[in-house]
Amino acid sequence: MTEITKSTEAKKDEMQVEKEKLESVKRADAAVKTMHDFTSPEVLYKELINSVLKYHPSTDISMIEKAYKVASEAHEGQKRKSGEPYIIHPLCVAIILADLELDKETIVAGLLHDAVEDTWMTYEEVEKEFGSEVALLVDGVTKLGQLSYSADKVEVQAENLRKMFLAMAKDIRVILIKLADRLHNMRTLQYMRPEKQQEKARETMDIYAPIAMRLGISKIKVELDDLSLKYLKPDVYYDLVHKVALRKSEREQFVGAIVKEVKKHMDDANIKAQVDGRVKHFFSIYKKMVNQDKTIDQIYDLFAVRILVDTVKDCYAALGVIHEMYKPIPGRFKDYIAMPKPNMYQSLHTTLIGPNGQPFEIQIRTYEMHRTAEYGIAAHWKYKESSDGKAPVGKSEEEKLNWLRQILEWQRDMSDNKEFMSLLKNDLDLFADSVYCFTPQGDVKTLPSGSTPVDFAYSVHSAVGNKMVGARVNGKLVPIEYEIKNGDRIEIITSQNSQGPSRDWLKLVKSTQAKNKINQWFKKELKEDNILKGKEMLAQYARAKGFKITNYTKTQYLEAVLRKYGFRDWDSVLAAIGHGGLKEGQVFNKLVEAYDKENKKNLTDEQVLEAASETQEKLHIAKSKSGIVVKGIHDVAVRFSKCCNPIPGDEIVGFVTRGRGITIHRTDCVNVLNMSETDRTRLIEAEWQQPDTKEKEKYMAEIQVYANNRTGLLVDLSKIFTERKIDLRSINSRTSKQEKATISMSFEIGSKEELRSLIEKIRQVESVIDVERTTG
Repeated sequence: MTEITKSTEAKKDEMQVEKEKLESVKRADAAVKTMHDFTSPEVLYKELINSVLKYHPSTDISMIEKAYKVASEAHEGQKRKSGEPYIIHPLCVAIILADLELDKETIVAGLLHDAVEDTWMTYEEVEKEFGSEVALLVDGVTKLGQLSYSADKVEVQAENLRKMFLAMAKDIRVILIKLADRLHNMRTLQYMRPEKQQEKARETMDIYAPIAMRLGISKIKVELDDLSLKYLKPDVYYDLVHKVALRKSEREQFVGAIVKEVKKHMDDANIKAQVDGRVKHFFSIYKKMVNQDKTIDQIYDLFAVRILVDTVKDCYAALGVIHEMYKPIPGRFKDYIAMPKPNMYQSLHTTLIGPNGQPFEIQIRTYEMHRTAEYGIAAHWKYKESSDGKAPVGKSEEEKLNWLRQILEWQRDMSDNKEFMSLLKNDLDLFADSVYCFTPQGDVKTLPSGSTPVDFAYSVHSAVGNKMVGARVNGKLVPIEYEIKNGDRIEIITSQNSQGPSRDWLKLVKSTQAKNKINQWFKKELKEDNILKGKEMLAQYARAKGFKITNYTKTQYLEAVLRKYGFRDWDSVLAAIGHGGLKEGQVFNKLVEAYDKENKKNLTDEQVLEAASETQEKLHIAKSKSGIVVKGIHDVAVRFSKCCNPIPGDEIVGFVTRGRGITIHRTDCVNVLNMSETDRTRLIEAEWQQPDTKEKEKYMAEIQVYANNRTGLLVDLSKIFTERKIDLRSINSRTSKQEKATISMSFEIGSKEELRSLIEKIRQVESVIDVERTTG
């Protein structure tokens, strides 16, 4: 075979691989798109009715029929981004709700959920035609639809979420409709702009998928996760799809053999069971790869076998049979039947060694448990006959929503939206394991893995935690840093003479609830002291910069700070400065920014600019402690820009700011090079001069190191800094798929010559490709 023939054959093989990959991608897209996306409204409506009648054959569908007609008329002429009639969307939302087997009022509200916001219909008309229950559901969803989400504006997002959780507390069905709405929007996200796709996917991943999980609705949660991954990390997603498809037949053969063997043993043991196997979802596989730092080829438990039985007794009997068949992996058995998860999930999980030494997971549960695992809280809103036609959540289900009441408690206690968002995201993070323990009365408490008796105390009540002086575990005294284990019986010792929690407890506790309550205690007990302290710190900072704080504390300037940091009143800002939650410099800079916006034509600025443009003969030279000489200006604050970090030896230029003196930039700074003509009039000559102090000054510098990634690279780089007695302030590293590392390093250095020598030394390190200094 000639070289040309070999080359041609290789190209054909390459094209074939790419073709297969493209086909798998198409299959993936088909898998996550709903079959309803391009179906006519009439067909969808029939499907909706069939679905409702399937789980409640005797229901009166006249209200649903009426809602469909009203929604069709209201949305007539409206189109979605895909070009479809708009009515397709509310129909698909209603079908998702029907798949969850929800009551007819929820189905009707799903059909009308966009009508009040996007059409001529009003709340009063919905109430008149369909009753107050449907109207309240539609109103709740409409208000959630009016929320604007923004990752950059924490206070806006936090306020939106506060409203969402309040709506959930009033009627959980509001959020079920919202989840169905989000699911269909995610299914049709390909019609949105790329930046909108990213925004919606991030929002879904951070908020909606975790809420679905908290409510136990895995049916929706797993699809939201997979769709979010598809738009947030498309390369990862399609790579997973491709690789899973390549080994599909091999895995199906393995799972099929396991299922057949398990079914036979269940029959032999007279256990009536349904056995099936499945490959885990793409997002689940991705999480395993990230958490275990492995490739997909290194992960073997990509599939799970599920056994469904009639009774709890059968669950444990089936477990015994399984452990006789296969060798269980120690430490991988979990009994969520005896100790259910907070979202109502119950099941037995065990990981076993299968044929050829390949590990796999088996989940055993009853049919009722499986329904709850799939539908969560929605399982308890299945249409029930009652005097008023409603389906109220029972007491046991209400207890499962304790986490929601906890969030509402935080809302009442917190004025700081940033902290609320942080606590909320931690609380919704469901990837951390839980530990189950008991109160002296035998009640089960669920806490994050690694929790201490302090976490337990605050889970009982804030008063118990605040007065805690010790703890007994299983009848024995333990230190407060003791790590709680599954099955521990915890008793908290309290004293009225307790002085309250210690700040050290914040380092011990694992639960969001405990951290919040400890912080709340300190804020409340020490608030007055913190306000006074914060006020003094802010004034002192302003004085050090040559400003008078009273010039910057008008109401409109204070409001700018409140909006920026999500506080409800100025005292809370001062208290945050006092206890270290906010830096006084951050707050003062925001006040100055607000002041500048209102006082654009500043007399001092005009004088500075006028002085800067005078002839050289009239200029005098002013030396500053920073070692900078600015021509034409005297007694003006000088500071270094953080975008380019100038150091002695660099060519520099001054920029006259509004109200904050002069900022020194390098002449090759990106921000200087890209200045508008208007801003260029504010540039002024500057040069280096020996500072007044005898001590050698240090200046911030930043470099980027480009290298082929390898083990020990960061150690070798850090060693150079240690040898030269240079303090590293920060180091950040990222690695591309091609194993190319980009490392950002910030440090203090004395001069440009010293920096040049350092860079030359770094270039000599093995696998380093190049070193560049950051230019802004």
